[in-house]
Amino acid sequence: MPFGRGPPGFMNKPWTIRPHPWHIPFMALTIKICGLKTHESLQAALDAGANWVGFVFFSKSPRHVSLEEAKLLGAAVKGRAVKVALMVDADDAAIAAIIAALQPDMLQLHGHESPARVAAIRATFGLPVIKAVGVAGAVDLIEARQYEKIADWLLLDAKPPKDATLPGGNGVPFDWNLLAGLDLAKPFMVSGGLDPSNVAKAIAISHAAGVDVSSGVESAPGVKDIGKINAFMVAAREAGKTALGKD
Repeated sequence: MPFGRGPPGFMNKPWTIRPHPWHIPFMALTIKICGLKTHESLQAALDAGANWVGFVFFSKSPRHVSLEEAKLLGAAVKGRAVKVALMVDADDAAIAAIIAALQPDMLQLHGHESPARVAAIRATFGLPVIKAVGVAGAVDLIEARQYEKIADWLLLDAKPPKDATLPGGNGVPFDWNLLAGLDLAKPFMVSGGLDPSNVAKAIAISHAAGVDVSSGVESAPGVKDIGKINAFMVAAREAGKTALGKD
């Protein structure tokens, strides 16, 4: 049985998350390509060596995938990368449906989920959780610390503009200098406005354990650009070796 996934009827009781490689020190920069919605873009991300591939379940997003699409895309991963299901303030029924369709390895919570809600989701569904926290200033890192002993990973994303309709994927970076010297109990990823031209700088400043990109490898909202995916992977890998001293 895959790690952390209960048998049929798993919603009837909480499941203990078993130890796995994501709970030990990382030996390489983790790169996540998010918002994949076609087989062509998924294959490009896998061929380029993405560690994690993300699928968005949020109807307002141009990157949203249906449960039927998720089932086909998830099956195509074939163990070549970690599958991440991104959701925004989803209830238990929606989460259960997403898990049944995608069979994800991790859940990314990108809404206003409280620490208690994150803990409940993690316990109920038995899957590792990434909690996204919007960052615009130093005060936002205080919020991040509320999750560091609950979530398995933190994703520090640019806080969306006030008029934005999406919690992420807006193509806007934040001041990565806020993360210099940041010491959290769990590994964190940087996201928001990353692209092939600036990901090296983000890694060098933040020393993050991972980077997450979506709009930065697109030619239009929701349309992935294979050339940009490849360029991002090359730039991130090289920067990871230099800044983090990792292979």
